[in-house]
Amino acid sequence: MNRFFAEAGREFISLLPAVPAILWAISFHEFCHGWAALRCGDPTAKDAGRLTLNPMAHFDLWGALCMFLFHFGWARPVPIDPYNFRRPRRDLFLVSVAGVAGNTLTAVAAGLAIRGLVRFFPAVLFGNYGLQQVLIAFVTINLNFAVFNLIPVPPLDGSKLLALVLPRTARPAFEWLDRYSLPVLLALIYLGVVGRLMSPAVRWGLRLILG
Repeated sequence: MNRFFAEAGREFISLLPAVPAILWAISFHEFCHGWAALRCGDPTAKDAGRLTLNPMAHFDLWGALCMFLFHFGWARPVPIDPYNFRRPRRDLFLVSVAGVAGNTLTAVAAGLAIRGLVRFFPAVLFGNYGLQQVLIAFVTINLNFAVFNLIPVPPLDGSKLLALVLPRTARPAFEWLDRYSLPVLLALIYLGVVGRLMSPAVRWGLRLILG
């Protein structure tokens, strides 16, 4: 029993550096969606109080659990009204990719911070294990979050991008997928399909960002 609690304690401590990265990834992702929608003429997210970096405003239980367990997941989507967009098709595309862009920029910024510290202040980075782990978590989690959200299964951003180019004949199948999206998504994650799909893109991104 003591061994179990010791291992559980070590596991919990190992997760601590991921907490700020997860909270930021979720919050900034949805904030970017809301900000892009506002710039395109739709104030729905702002009026709903979702144009914020407060993670509790964007919390989704299943998505958050997946983030902690697998380092990829989702948040509660911000509400948008495409009828407010100035150019609906273009603006829906911009809003859909805004969250992924925000996470990618965060991963790149954290990677640049690591590279800068290694080059100019190595003692700061290598003398502070906690800082190392937090920065690495910001890179990996935000990159995972960006790639994961491009998967074309609702409620992920990839599904909205797919809907823009989907022929009318495929709409019934897409509507069925939308109706049963959560169990389908959880099954794909549990079976390891999502991990296998994401792995090449994530590895390539990590090599590009961290060198």
